[in-house]
Amino acid sequence: MSIDRIVMAFAGVVILLSLSLAHYFSDWWLLLTAFVGLNLLQSAFTGICPLAMLLKRFGYASGAAF
Repeated sequence: MSIDRIVMAFAGVVILLSLSLAHYFSDWWLLLTAFVGLNLLQSAFTGICPLAMLLKRFGYASGAAF
């Protein structure tokens, strides 16, 4: 699995998890969703993604984006 796919899957899981937590516990969990969205947006423009950099250090194969 390439870094691109791992990053997208991780972002999707965190977003779904935070939406579930916001639904069942507190609306403050939506801030986590906003954080993930902003991080995806900035990485689209800058090419800098903290998770991708971490995965690259662990030796995962690079994809087209990272």
